[in-house]
Parts: sequence; C-alpha cells; structure tokens
Amino acid sequence: MAQNVGDYLLHRLREWGVQKVFGYSGDGINPLMASWYQAGNDPRFIEARHEEMAAFEACGYAKFSGRPGVCVATSGPGAIHLLNGLYDAKLDHQPVVAIVGQTNRTAMGGSYQQEVDLHTLYKDVASAYVQTVNTPEQLPNVLDRAMRVAMSERTVTALIVPADVQELEYSPPQHAFKMVPSSMGAEWPTTVPDDEAIRRAAEVLNAGEKVAMLVGQGARDARQEVIEVADRLGAGVAKALLGKDVLPDDMPFVTGAIGLLGTRPSYEMMREADTLLIVGSSFPYSQFLPEFDQARAVEIDIDAKFIGMRYPTEVNLVGDAATTLRALVGHLEAREDSSWREKIEKDVADWWHTMDEQAHVEGDPVNPMRIFTELSARLPEDVIVSADSGSSANWYARHLRFRTGMRGSLSGTLATMGPGVPYAIGAKFAHPDRPAIAMVGDGAMQMNGLAELITIKRYQREWTDPRLVVCVLHNNDLNQVTWEMCAMSGSPKFLESQQLPDVDYAGWAQSLGLGARTVTSAEELGEAWDFALSADRPVVLDVHCDPNFPPIPPHATLDQAVKSAKSMIAGDPDRWGVIKQGVKTKAQEFIPGLGSDK
Repeated sequence: MAQNVGDYLLHRLREWGVQKVFGYSGDGINPLMASWYQAGNDPRFIEARHEEMAAFEACGYAKFSGRPGVCVATSGPGAIHLLNGLYDAKLDHQPVVAIVGQTNRTAMGGSYQQEVDLHTLYKDVASAYVQTVNTPEQLPNVLDRAMRVAMSERTVTALIVPADVQELEYSPPQHAFKMVPSSMGAEWPTTVPDDEAIRRAAEVLNAGEKVAMLVGQGARDARQEVIEVADRLGAGVAKALLGKDVLPDDMPFVTGAIGLLGTRPSYEMMREADTLLIVGSSFPYSQFLPEFDQARAVEIDIDAKFIGMRYPTEVNLVGDAATTLRALVGHLEAREDSSWREKIEKDVADWWHTMDEQAHVEGDPVNPMRIFTELSARLPEDVIVSADSGSSANWYARHLRFRTGMRGSLSGTLATMGPGVPYAIGAKFAHPDRPAIAMVGDGAMQMNGLAELITIKRYQREWTDPRLVVCVLHNNDLNQVTWEMCAMSGSPKFLESQQLPDVDYAGWAQSLGLGARTVTSAEELGEAWDFALSADRPVVLDVHCDPNFPPIPPHATLDQAVKSAKSMIAGDPDRWGVIKQGVKTKAQEFIPGLGSDK
C-alpha cells in the first residue's frame, strides 16, 4: 500500500527518535489522525484536554528530557490555542516543533471555515523556522530543518500542512532542478572560546577579591565545572530561577535564587561583590546585580545573541559552559583569603534558619511556606518538581532545598499561569520511572489544572512510578497579583478581580478515582505529604492556606512598604491580616522565633 504524506510524516518523526507527540485532534488534521491509526500509534499520541496544555506538555517534556518536544493541532482554533505554550517554550529556550493543519489549498483565500493566515500568526513564535508543506516532495526537507533548527537554536519551529496535502501520495524529492533533497541527523560541535579570550577573562576574575557567580539553566550540564571554578575563586553562587536545579541547595556557598523571588544572601552578595561571573543565564533584572561601576564582569553563554546584554561585561565568552569553564579553571588563582566565602556561607546558613522560622509562623489555617518546608525534607532523590506562576513560585524559589539529581522548572521568562500541571505530565512521559510534583495556586488550578487531571487519570497506568502529586495552594485569592497591586501600585485589593470561587479540589480528584487529601491545619501537612509520596496513584493535596502571607521580597524597598501601607489604609479588606502576618514573617529575619508555632 502506498504511503501518503501523513504516513511519511510519522515515519520521519520516528526516524528522528520522536517517541511522544502531545496534541488534540480536529478536521484540519483528520488525515494525519488516520495515518496515526495505520501506524499503530507510533510515535505515541498523547491527548491533552486543550491545545495550550499540549504545548505546555511538549515544553515540559523538552525541559526534563533534553530532547525536542513535539505537539500537533488542527487548523484555525487549534493552531491558535497552541500559541501560549509555544511562547513559553520559545522564551525559555526549549526545542519544540509544532505541526498544525490548514484548510485545503483549494479553499485558501476564500474566507473558508477555520482559514487563518498561519504564516502571519506563527511568524513571531516560530520566527526561526516556519514553513507550509505544499507538495509531498517538500516534506522531508521542511521537517528535517524544523527539527535541526529547534535543537540547534533551542527554540520553537512550525510545520503547516494543509489537510489535502496530508492525503496526497508521498513521493520523495528527485535529483532534479528545483528539488531539495534532505538527510537525517546532526552532529553538534562543542564550542569553546580561543585561548586569548580565556586568558583575558581569567585576568579579570583573578583581580577580584569578592567574586560572585550567577548561573542559569545553560550551566546545567556544567555542575562540576561550576563548583570547581567557585572553589578556586572563593565565590558564592546565586541561581537564576530556571537554574534552580543546576547546583544543590545543600552546598554552603550556594546563595539560592536571585531577583524578586530571590534570597537575602543572593541580594547581599551582589551588593558587595567586586567581580561577577555569569554562566548560562539571561536573568533580566539588572537591578539585582552589582551596580554598574561596582564590579568587573565576565559572561559565558553558548548563544552570542544573548550574551553581554544584562550587565556591562568586560569579556564575553561564547561557548559551551562546561568546556569553557574547564579551559578557564587552569588560569585561575586559588584564593588565600577565605573571609569572603566564609561570610557568604554564614549568611546562607542564617538564611535557611530564617526560612524555617518563617515557615513556622502560625497561619489561619495554614502558612503556605510551611507546605514547601515540610515537602523539602521529604523530596525523593530523583524527584521532578514543577511550579506554577504566582505566589507558589516564590515559595518554590526560596523554601525548597534541592539536592543533587533533583530537577525542577517553571515558566521562567513568559511567567504565564497554567504550566504547573502540564509540565508535570510532560515530566512523567519523559521519565515515567521518576516521581513528579506540581506546586500550583488555586487560580492556575481553576484556569486549566482541573481539566488536566483527566489527562493524568487517563495515562496514570503507563508510568512505572505512579507518583504524581498536584499540591493546590487553596486560598481563594490571586495572591501574587494582590501583592503586586498593593506594593507596586499602592492599590487595595479589587475583590471582583482577585477573589476566586471556592472549589473542592480534593473532591474533584476523588471523583476521577485519583488519590486526594484535604489539609486544613499545619499539623496535618507532614502526614499528608507522606501519604501522597507513598501512594500507588496520582494524588491531589488540597491545602487550605492563609491568603494573608504576602510574598514579600527579602529586600523589599521602603517605597514598596509605603505603597503597601497606603493601600491598606485605603481599605484593603484583608489589611489587618496581611499586616499581622507580613510583620510576623518579616520579623523572623531580625528576631528569630517571634510568632513561630514551633
């Protein structure tokens, strides 16, 4: 039987080693769905409840597997729905290939049903490569280039395949004029700067007495090299949010997250540093880095497009992080004076003690920080953690202490609501033998997490490790935005936009046959986590949280404090609760034990 274009497309994906495709069907890809049937569901079609979730799952799969994520959707609305998840992948530099249908070529230009100008729609999110397949002979080259570009540039690419083209008999490109042949695979080079650039960078770093390092996700495969360089320089190491799992948090010189969601040790280190080394990070908030005239700086990044644009660096080394650091370390002088490193390590130890004290401030009913502290001590060694955007990202950044081998991520650059649960699903398909945990606010859970529990229910038996825990921070408030309105705009909470309807998340999970537990007191948390992490099925923990614990940055400014106070006086309905809990929490930094229920 002759192959049609849909058949060959799936064949080519298999040749590229694609094992999972996340998507949702529709008439714009009906012929492709028929090909999937004929192919025995190889590669495996994973049906999400919504195309946006399919794109998030492909992004999560890429983040946690190191392989390209692939998603598929129908023409018109399906292609539109993919966009938010695709932008998430693009902005976090993840290789994702989108395959979308289109109306028949004979109807194009006729204002036909579901006819959308997909080239225009996708020209930004898939700016690196987006093409329409108009003839069978075009397919191999277009698909191969989409895969290679996505992997080489760590970005989103897209194939648009009209429905009638999917049904055409496949014929390969010929050895002929205006035919473009293609081939599989690619061997990737290891990029390293030249020796002179390495020497100039070493001169800058050796001249410093107070060296600070900032690492991002681009340093994930250079863990040992980062440690060796940090030890040679006597440096402390801060982590951008997407680089939380680059170094374990139990290393005494690791200061933790940086920025609005960051730690005080990271903030203080950057305020005092005279030298800065950035590795694999495009952390955007330069105000959290040293003053521009304060520190000399070196940056390492594999992509020249993203180097030298966050700080006035003297030397910009374009190269693979691990290879470049190995070349650099031999030129670095070991520090004889250890006072800078010792101060950093003391600040870090004090900070973790403070975090524990803040988590034990009594809440009504549960202090949300306590959820993360109780989990932190129980994290399985091979766990994969996802966090959603919102206040849950704050507590994820500050309270979870990752150890070696643990993975974690969130929507770092787009900071969109909604990826927490689909990221965890993508993680389970990338590593079915590892436990996954999604930390999700109730706003994100209502937005799309509830529906995606159905996807979890459907596929749970395929995962060799059945543990997938969705922990919902249930406070009936869009807490992060409430804080931002208060601190940034000086505005009281607008209840119509901030107050959420009350939902029984545990009850919804139980109705699907998933494990569930409702938690209404801090004393129940430890046992609830033990239950969830030893269950034989996915579990939803519905934890009722106190909404009055604002995610105050450890370095909150006086201006923010004044605006917050003004907004409270202006009539915020939760003003006294927020003031009480905010003061009690912040006081732990200065008067340990005050207000704690320990």
